[in-house]
Amino acid sequence: MSKSAELARLVRDRAGSEPPAYGLVLGSGLGHLGGMVEGVAIPYADLDGFPHAGVSGHVPQLYLGQLEGRRVAVFGGRSHYYETGRPDAMRLPLELLAELGCDRLILTNAAGSLREDIPPGELMLLSDHIAFAGTNPLIGERDERRFVPLTDAHDPGIRADLRAAAAAEGVALPEGVYAWFSGPSFETPAEIRAARVLGADAVGMSTVPEIILGRFLGLRCAAVSVITNMGAGLSTERISHDHTKQMAPIGAEKLERVLRRFLRD
Repeated sequence: MSKSAELARLVRDRAGSEPPAYGLVLGSGLGHLGGMVEGVAIPYADLDGFPHAGVSGHVPQLYLGQLEGRRVAVFGGRSHYYETGRPDAMRLPLELLAELGCDRLILTNAAGSLREDIPPGELMLLSDHIAFAGTNPLIGERDERRFVPLTDAHDPGIRADLRAAAAAEGVALPEGVYAWFSGPSFETPAEIRAARVLGADAVGMSTVPEIILGRFLGLRCAAVSVITNMGAGLSTERISHDHTKQMAPIGAEKLERVLRRFLRD
C-alpha cells in the first residue's frame, strides 16, 4: 500500500469518507483561515511523512469538513523549497488529496507586487506563472506522466468562478503572472526589474511547485496571491517576513469573502 493510501485510510477514520470537493493550501499569514472549516483538524505530526511547515504564519494542520455547504480539505501550511532544498516537498499532501477523491485545488500565497495598480492589501488571481527558481518538483520521476503540459495549468473554469465570486463581493481580483523565486532571501531590485521584463506581475517563494505537482496528479488548479508588499526597489517600504505577516490579514479578509462566495455559489 502506498504512503498516500495509508494516510487516506487514517484521515477517513477520523473525518469520514466523503471526498472533498476542493483542496485548499494556505500561504504565509493565512493559516487562520483553516479555522473557518467545521469539522476535524489533524496535526501534520499525525500524518507520517508530512512536511513540518516550520515557517511562522503557517499552521501545520489538515482541516476536513464543511465550509459554506461544501466538503473541503484545507492545508493550514506548506513546506517551501527553501526549507528543504526539495521542490517536491508538498508532493505527499497533494497525493493524499487525490487519494481522498478530490480533483480541484486552490492555492493561496503572500506575494510582492510588480504593478502599481495592485498595491499591498489587494488580491491577484494567477493567470500563469514563471518558474524563475529554475527547478522542477518532477525531476527524478520515472513515470512518463512527468511530461506534464502546462498550457492551462491555472484552470480557466475555476478562475472564471473565482472572478465571479469576487465581483459578487465587490472585491477587485485582477489577473496576473506570478514568478517563483527560490527564497528565502527576498529578491534584489535587479531581479525585480528582470522579472518585469519577462512579464511577471507578482513574485513569491511558493505555489508553482504545487501547481506542477497538482497537474501531474490530475488536479484542476487555481491560485490567488495576497499582495503584502511591492517588489524590491518599487517603493520605500522595508520588506521583511514580519512585514508580510502584518500585511497578510488585510488581503486575507477579502480572500475569505471571495472563497466563501465561491464555495456557496
